[in-house]
Amino acid sequence: MNGATSKVWSWVRGIGLTLLTVAWALTAHFTSAGKESSGWGAALALTPMSVALALGLWRLPSRWLGALAGAAVLAGVVGAWPFLKGQVALLYYVEHLGVYLLLAVFFGRTLRGPDESLVTQMARRVHGGVLSPAQVAYTRQVTRAWSIFFVGMALVSTGLFLFAPLVVWSTFANLLGGPLIALMFVGEYLWRRHALPEETPATMADAVRAWKSQRADKTP
Repeated sequence: MNGATSKVWSWVRGIGLTLLTVAWALTAHFTSAGKESSGWGAALALTPMSVALALGLWRLPSRWLGALAGAAVLAGVVGAWPFLKGQVALLYYVEHLGVYLLLAVFFGRTLRGPDESLVTQMARRVHGGVLSPAQVAYTRQVTRAWSIFFVGMALVSTGLFLFAPLVVWSTFANLLGGPLIALMFVGEYLWRRHALPEETPATMADAVRAWKSQRADKTP
């Protein structure tokens, strides 16, 4: 595959993923904002959790134990299906809450101990391993900011789910979650240009490549 074809394919894949993400968000919103029972809405909400659970069980040392646990979970879902079909919003809430809390822990745990923070590690990959003291301090603060952001998203989602109409919660969780994360990226980039004016700015593509590299190194 030559360079031009690779670039076109990259654009096509990016557009496809964007359209899929938008379709997922709209479907999640319309199925969770209503009060009627929805079997396919519940199935869609359970899909990411099911995939994550399957991957976790697959990595267990004992495949038999993983298979038995998976069968038990499947039997529980089948038995509770009449109830789950009427709790689509709850399923999406649990999914969103879990994702935000996992991301908060993923960033926040690197702030403890002698090791460098997550964003500092990613910045080293972008800049070839060399960072100034100002960059080290700044990226540590960015790691803390992302941790606080994800905790805040989880708290706001919980508050809206418990005390606001479902359509308000669903709008925040399903439609505004992605744009708010994108806005956080843009805001951090603009603030970085102000806080570190002498440093060579990293592009969004650099950050994405560093993130993928970081995740690949942590995958057994």
